[in-house]
Parts: sequence; structure tokens; C-alpha cells
Amino acid sequence: MAGAAGAGPGGVDRSGTGPDGVDRSETGPGGVDRSDAGQGCAGAGAGAGDWRARVRRVIRSGSRPGPWKRGPVLAALALLLGLVMLLHAQVPNVDGIGSLVENLLPWFGVFMPVLLAGALWRRSAAAVVALVLPVTVWLSLFGGLLTDKSHPGGDLTVVSHNVGAGNPDPAGTARELAVSGADLLALEELTEQARGTYEKGLAKVYPYHAVQGTVGLWSKLPLSDTRPVNVVRGDVGPLAKTRPADSEAEDEIRALRTTVATDHGPLAVYVAHLGSVRVMPRNGFWTDSRDFGARALAKVIAAEPNKRVVVLGDLNGTTDDRAFHGLTSRLSSAQETAGNGFGFTWPASFPIARIDQILVRGVRPRSSWVLPETGSDHLPVAARISW
Repeated sequence: MAGAAGAGPGGVDRSGTGPDGVDRSETGPGGVDRSDAGQGCAGAGAGAGDWRARVRRVIRSGSRPGPWKRGPVLAALALLLGLVMLLHAQVPNVDGIGSLVENLLPWFGVFMPVLLAGALWRRSAAAVVALVLPVTVWLSLFGGLLTDKSHPGGDLTVVSHNVGAGNPDPAGTARELAVSGADLLALEELTEQARGTYEKGLAKVYPYHAVQGTVGLWSKLPLSDTRPVNVVRGDVGPLAKTRPADSEAEDEIRALRTTVATDHGPLAVYVAHLGSVRVMPRNGFWTDSRDFGARALAKVIAAEPNKRVVVLGDLNGTTDDRAFHGLTSRLSSAQETAGNGFGFTWPASFPIARIDQILVRGVRPRSSWVLPETGSDHLPVAARISW
């Protein structure tokens, strides 16, 4: 019958009940509902999995270095860079290494943005903080050169130029220098072959001139008491190729001293071309000849009776070089005092160092600048000075 479809014997409905009439369809033993038992087990498993994942994340985050532990190599390099610049005078001058470091000292600043980029990429707080040292040291050494310290006026314009022994157009160089506006024009690396060309090209503008060996001074003002200064020992650099075969390099004259008669009294002027430096595979940065000349010139300047002194020339080194302490302790650099920027002069095609100098004592530089190329491998330097 239809009514007994879900019933057992005796007409009792057995579809969802037990013998006691209790519904057993969704319960287990003891009458406990088991309808969600599977879901409960799944939830418990998921909870345990989430807990284990959280533990793993905590362990990973604890083992991962924080921002103060990242980039230890970058931090060490930044500190080393700062210490080298700060203590450059203490770098041993073995094979000229100390001198080379000091001549290239401004270029150490190029490494700072590279280290900063690495620190940011590594998210290293330690490396960023370590960079404070080299930045501070570099700014203390060269920050003053980044501003224009020139002033208008001045009583005398001086120019110095290493015209180059291999200059292909000395006549063109002479024409450019003749219109430079210099009252005093110092030339270095004059060859015997080109000397006449410069004398002819500059004669109309400069009625006075004095030449000693390979250096000379052309002047709009009278000159007197001109004499050579011995600053030579050994290698004479590019000039050696232009010397007659029977000439002795040791007899080369590369510096002079003369007196210029000005409206403010006598001015002692030195023109110098110190010995060449060499980067040699066996001897490193060879500076013996240059260093001898620097010491000799410093000794002469120390004994100079005139209180007003100007030194013009190619010193084959920057004023940061320890070899020039005898000069820089008695003389001021026109570029550092009244210039704008580093005033690099060599090589002319892409200057990386200022090795051509204007140094003064007893007069005040008002401005200092670098002139355009002339055909030499050096750029000319100029300055206005006043009393």
C-alpha cells in the first residue's frame, strides 16, 4: 500500500527512526548529530594549516636580514672611501700611489652616487648612513669649488699656457693668446723650432719678453732682473724629442724668475715647467723629476725678498698633491680663491686634472678661469689680480 511504503513490519515507519522512535537519519551512536562531522574535520585541518603557515612566515621574517643588516659590503666600501679621502695624506707614497690618489682626489666623488644606488637597491640603511662620511669629507675638501668666488675688477691679468712641444699650429696658438687680454703671458714647453713663431706672433701686443730655455714671459710692462731657476733633474718629458742630439737633458732650463715693473711697485714673477710624471708598469706613478723641481722651486720662493709674488706654469700636478706642500704653504691658488669650479686643464680634449697653476703671494686674486683650446694638449689658465 502507498501509506506503508516507508514502513517496516507492523506498519511502523522506519525511514528515519530507530526502534525507540528517535530519528537516526543524521545522528551517530548516542544520538549525536553527524551531519556536519566531515565539514568540522575539514575546518579543523584548515585551521591547523593556517597556523603552520603563520609560524613559517614568522620564522622566515625572523631569519631575513633587516635594513641595518643588509649590504654590509656596500657599507664597508662607503666607509673605506671616506677614510681614504679624509686621510689621503697618510696613504703611503709607495711607487707614487699616494701622489696619484691626491691628483685624482676630486674624482673619488664619482663613486658616491654609485654606492648610493646600490644601497637603495639593496634597501640597506647601514650603507646609506655609511655614505654620510665620504659625502661630508668630499664637500669639506671640494665643496668650496662648486660656487663662483670671482669678483669684478683687478689691476693685472695674467695667463699661463703650456703651448705643447707637439703643437701642430704654433702660429694659430700665438694669435689666440695675443687676443686673450693678458698683461703678463707665460709660455711653457717652448721648442727651439717654435720659439721664433711665438716671438713674431706676440711682438705687436707685448713689447717686452724674456725667455730662458723652454719657458718665457711676454709682458706689456717692463721686465728686469731675469734669471734662470734650476728645477731640473732627469727626464724632461716631451721636450727631450725636440732637443738637438748633442744637448744634455740635465742642462735644460725649465724655470725663470723676473721682475715686472707695475704702477704698484715691483712684482716678482716665476714661470716654471716642472718635470714630467710617468705611469710605469714597474715603477708605478713615477714623480722623481717633478718632486725635485717642486722642492727646488719652493726653496727659491721661500728666499724671495719681494713680498709680491706670482708663480705661473705647468707644475705637472694638482695643489692637492703632497709634493707641493712647500709651495702651497706659502702661496695661494688663484682658482681656489677666486675661481668657479675645478678649472681642469689637462688633457685639453677631456680635462681630468688642473696641473697648470697660478699661485700668488702678497696680491689678491679677483677672478680665475680657463681659456679655450689652442692646439696644445693643455688648456690655458687666466686670472685677474689686484693689490
